[in-house]
Amino acid sequence: MSTPGFDQLLEAGCHFGHMKSKWNPAMAPYIFMERNGIHIIDLYKTQANLEEAANELRALAKKGQRILFVATKKQAKEILAEKAQSVGMPYVIERWPGGMLTNFPTIRKAVKKMASIDKMTKDGTFDNLSKREKLQITRQRAKLEKNLGSIADLNRLPSALFVIDVHKEHIAVAEANRLGIPVFGIVDTNSDPSNIDFVIPANDDASKSIDLILSTVCEAINEGLAERKVEKADEKAAPENGEAPRRDGANRRRVSRRPAAEAPATETPAAEAAPAEEA
Repeated sequence: MSTPGFDQLLEAGCHFGHMKSKWNPAMAPYIFMERNGIHIIDLYKTQANLEEAANELRALAKKGQRILFVATKKQAKEILAEKAQSVGMPYVIERWPGGMLTNFPTIRKAVKKMASIDKMTKDGTFDNLSKREKLQITRQRAKLEKNLGSIADLNRLPSALFVIDVHKEHIAVAEANRLGIPVFGIVDTNSDPSNIDFVIPANDDASKSIDLILSTVCEAINEGLAERKVEKADEKAAPENGEAPRRDGANRRRVSRRPAAEAPATETPAAEAAPAEEA
């Protein structure tokens, strides 16, 4: 993983904050200066925090954890969807469904409803419905797909949230905070960083800024997934090379120490064991 250099962050416009009149005082530690009434973000802190966040996301991916990406603002939607899909992570780019985390079972029921409609289409049940019923179900399926299709494979609560514009996505952040789910976020000068576990101070309005930061974290996630794949391959290859797991060896030793009278008739081996623009 290569962290963007100072010049790359500068060229992407990551340093442009909001107007001074719209700032959040809690962002003072991340502000370098003011120019023409606009706050300028300290890119050295952006660089350091981005590297820290990317390393943490890499570690989560290596453990097989799921990271939910969230961005519903127009200039971030397509970029986020593309990057999240490239690393196989769930994402939300439409309206955040209230209670998605705090009332997760209900959201899962809606996703299962979408799957049941698909099953009806495949087994022929859909063809036996009236024209009106078909229309209603088709519209329901389309609505579910638009809002929940990107999280269809999210079977349990995510291990982390990555949010673009934590001010706009405050409901998602609040739900994650309530459940103790760590939040990674691109935080602009008008936002409150106090509820964000991994703050990446940067312009959250410029598409180039968003793209650069997402590319960095998704590259880190990809590396983590690749490392996990290699580890799994090594574990699978170990028994084939005659290297039995320690747990199996311990089981065999316990069997061999049994008195002959107690030994069973037959012994079964243990089971194998993702130009500057102003805000």
